[in-house]
Order: sequence, then C-alpha cells, then structure tokens
Amino acid sequence: MHWTGTWTTAPAALEDFAFENRTFRMIAHVSIGGSTVRARFSNVHGKTPVRIASAAIARRRGGASIDAGSSRKLTFCGSPDVTIAPGALMVSDPASLDVAPLSDVAISFHLPDAHTHFSGHKTAKQTNFISMPGDFVEAADLPVADQAESWFCATAVEVVTPAGTPGLVAFGDSLTEANISQADANHRWPDQLARRVVAQWGAQGMGVMNQGIGGNRMLNDVTGDSGLKRFDRDVLAQPGVTHVIVLLGVNDLRNKRGGPAQEASAPGLINGLNQFAIRAKSAGLKIYGGTLMPFENETFTPGVWTPDRDKVRLAVNQWIRTSGVFDAVVDFEAALRDPESPTKLLPKWDCGDHLHPSDAGYLHMGDVVDLALFR
Repeated sequence: MHWTGTWTTAPAALEDFAFENRTFRMIAHVSIGGSTVRARFSNVHGKTPVRIASAAIARRRGGASIDAGSSRKLTFCGSPDVTIAPGALMVSDPASLDVAPLSDVAISFHLPDAHTHFSGHKTAKQTNFISMPGDFVEAADLPVADQAESWFCATAVEVVTPAGTPGLVAFGDSLTEANISQADANHRWPDQLARRVVAQWGAQGMGVMNQGIGGNRMLNDVTGDSGLKRFDRDVLAQPGVTHVIVLLGVNDLRNKRGGPAQEASAPGLINGLNQFAIRAKSAGLKIYGGTLMPFENETFTPGVWTPDRDKVRLAVNQWIRTSGVFDAVVDFEAALRDPESPTKLLPKWDCGDHLHPSDAGYLHMGDVVDLALFR
C-alpha cells in the first residue's frame, strides 16, 4: 500500500484577501477513493507563519454542510495545532475516512490569527466558504460569512491505495485549471479524465492531480512560479505520481506583461519542454506532451495574437509531435482546432473568447486522452 494524490491544486500567492479568526471550509472533488486519507496545507508563498489551531476532513453533504458523523480531526504528529513557516508545507497524520471516488470532501480549518497573504489557488471554479469569527471546524453547518472561488492553504488530499496504483499530474495553465468554465461543475479536463478512469478501472484505478495555474508560463514567473521553477514541487513531489501530461507555453507566447525581453522563441520553449522531459524521466515518470492550442483573435486579452507568435506555436507543436522526447503526445490542438481555419478554435469547443475552451471543449479534452497510456 502507498499514498496517492486524489485531489490537488497548485499554490500561488493570494494577496487580495484579509481574514482573522475564521474557519475555512475548502471543497475538494476527489478522483479516486479510499478509506485512509490525509491533507496537505501550504504556506509556500506566505510572508508570515500560518497557525492552524484545528482542522478536520469530512464527506460533504452540500453547500457548506458536512456529514458530521464522518468528520475526522486532522492532527500533525499527534497535535491538533500546527504552525507552517513561510515557504513550507505540512502534511497531516492519516485519518480513517471512507471516501468514494468522484465525490466531494470538505477540509475545514481554523486560522486564529490575522492574515493578508495566503498560499492557495485564486481561480478555483469551486465555491468555498469562510465562517463568521470563531472555530467552527466541527460544525455540520458552517455559519458562512464569506464565499470565494479560491482555495486557501489546503492544496491536496491523499489516499492510501494498493501498491502499483498509478498517479497522473496534469501540469499546465488556465487550459488545465479550466478558467471560464462553469463553477462547481467539475468540467476541468482532468476531472473528465478521472471520470473515465473510474468507469474503466474502478475506485482506485488512477489518481488524477490537477496542477494547472491560470496565466502560468513555462519560462518566466507571472501568475505563480514559472513551470520550470515549480515542476519539482508540483509534479515530482506528488505522492504516487507515475505519469505527467504537460500543456504549457501559450502564456509565454501571449507575453501580455513580459515585454520584449520575455518574447518566446521556438528554441526557448522547446528547451523548456525538453527540461521537463529530462527531469520527469530521471525520476522514473512517463511524460506526455500536450500540443499548444490556437488562439487567433482572442478577446480575453485583445492584440496578443500575432502571425509571428503563431509560427512559433506551430514550430513547437511540430517538435512535440516528431522529436520523440516525450513518451507519447496528447494532441489537444488537433482535437480542438477548426480544420477550416487551424489558427482558431473550432466554434463548438470555444467559450467565446477564442482562447479558452467551452465547458464542452474542456470535457472533450478529457475525452481525447488515451487511457492506454497509463497501463
């Protein structure tokens, strides 16, 4: 038996919030199930220590409510109280809890001190809950004072699985995070892949861990650490990881805030992708390259598409398909481009901003991944 990630989110800096003496209830939609769980809490981007006075994990009943009978206190080396230094993370002790695959669990924790800088995930596409002042970790119905489409501090749920259970990390940007998709619907392409895995292989077929960050780049920091900086932490350090799909580079091409010094070239992006492959294979992982999808005439940030930038994208995709560096290719571009105008997304897969897929497009991305890659 070993630990495998069943839900993750990639941490970045959250600086637009200020809370004191609140209970946070974070909702995690897991991929595989299990009967022994633990949670991870991050302060990797924090500027001050984060003290967790109490924490628990439970099956979610709906909204901000939990099945109180399923609530399990989380401890850290036997203590309910833990302080996480800036730049660090803490993993809880194991807790006995039956978690069904493709279900929601609630991670509740009380932060007694004032905080204005958190580590978490801003564009979660998941409604999470913050209480009125006080410790309500054990409350079946959280007294909600605030809601946020962000995850605070809690960055992973892990389950005990049979030895040999594979684990996949989906590593990317908003196209993996599923920005613009319907909130609380779990329409991210890794969620769709997880549904297919459970249908094909059962409750502990393969853990699926989403490590996408909206706006993330491969080569330079912008939203969160660059892909090259965070790869070891967000991919190689995930428990039970055996495979990774990389879909990263579009924001390097778009370069909406980097200026001329950060203009992406084909050799630069290819070198970055090659680095991912070297590091993954050195750790014994299988790595699959996702082709970069088109974004002509995007309206999310008008003007960032140019013919020259698209030539770079096409050159990178040609290298992904033909270099042999990756163990396989997941051809997202071929699956979502308009065959009559291949520099654009096919309208039925386009959310309307010509950059992000629609909900149907994200689900389609999850459907085109070949499950045979993981067996």
